[in-house]
Amino acid sequence: MSRGFKSLTPADKAVAEFLSKLSHKPPVVEVPLGEALGRYLARDIIADVDVPPFDRAAFDGYAVRSIDTLGATRTNPVVLKVVGRAGPGRPFEGVVREGEAVEIATGAPLPEGADAVVPYEEAAERGGAVEIYRPVPRYYYVSRRGEDLSKGELVLKAGTRLRPWDLGVLASLGMSRVPIYLVRAAVISTGDELVEVEEVSGGAPPPGKVVNSTRFALIGLFREAGADAEYLGLVPDDEEAIRRALERALSGFDIVATTGGASVGGPDATHKAVSSIADFYVRGIAVRPGRPNGAAVVGGKPVIVLSGFPVAAVVGFEIFARPAILKMVGGRPEPQPTVRGVLTRRITTPINVRTYARVRAYVKEGKVYVEPLAVTGSGVLSTLTRGNAILVVPENREGYDEGEEVEVQLIRELEAV
Repeated sequence: MSRGFKSLTPADKAVAEFLSKLSHKPPVVEVPLGEALGRYLARDIIADVDVPPFDRAAFDGYAVRSIDTLGATRTNPVVLKVVGRAGPGRPFEGVVREGEAVEIATGAPLPEGADAVVPYEEAAERGGAVEIYRPVPRYYYVSRRGEDLSKGELVLKAGTRLRPWDLGVLASLGMSRVPIYLVRAAVISTGDELVEVEEVSGGAPPPGKVVNSTRFALIGLFREAGADAEYLGLVPDDEEAIRRALERALSGFDIVATTGGASVGGPDATHKAVSSIADFYVRGIAVRPGRPNGAAVVGGKPVIVLSGFPVAAVVGFEIFARPAILKMVGGRPEPQPTVRGVLTRRITTPINVRTYARVRAYVKEGKVYVEPLAVTGSGVLSTLTRGNAILVVPENREGYDEGEEVEVQLIRELEAV
């Protein structure tokens, strides 16, 4: 079963050992707030102001003294003199005194002396005065100073991956620049059989050659994971050439991923090159697809050694590269959308090997079904396009039976049939 490996390392053990050896931290840079989306915060963000910075109206109506509304009813309203207007950016400059009210718009600062807002629906203005039809408590329809964020409060932790709403919160604190970890990722492809898509120009590759599609999947995965990713080119299946390419990449990048040259049955130039410079190296992982995948640490930096087959490379990225990025920036794994459904046919997998099966999850007559697309075939990238989910079969299972309910990780939306 191991096809050349004396033994296969369980995935969890391989990842734990690999991560324990990582010590590198990416550089910290400040970027404009508008460029921080998807990046990882490099320090805790503590509010240095209150948000909102003042008490403000939470509804359109009239700013009043709550004590003046006591006893108000529709048949016996309290009548207050309207002494001014207030809107966002146009505060009322005076003081609301006994028997007075100020017409106010949502978001406007609450005038001095007022402590509540009576909405239009509970009042009626007539000839410079307003009738109040119900009593209101203090701070009725008032957004209090510091209600959203209070000065000194921990807003976001270091290692947080910034989402759109996080940027809005940072803007409310007056932050125009944000400290983030600049994670620089390099991708190196190896393989004498590869040809770049730019050389094919829409036609078929030369006989015996295959288009290097894996590079695009990896660059996309790195960028989705919050890293700046750069493709460093195609290197021949030559140990010395690969070693030089690795050393150059490690001098300027925080994480390096290689594809190809790590197979068990054929040339393993990448494996030899990595072994010659690594402080730590684990290879031969009990997963399917992707047993030749591996991970190394060189000078505290991660090197992810991936199969040239695209699906196996994607699996290897999720097992090693994503956790490595999170370890370097102090981040936390993000929740993955999952769904439970009924398996449409049996899946058989080897025991003691974690299997990542590509599946199609769909809804039919209100019920979710899971159709297996492939268990083997690490080079069949189209199964990730035709499918919309991954079924992870743990090491202690030999598969799942038809009709069994399983949980799958969605990579696209559910289909409706």
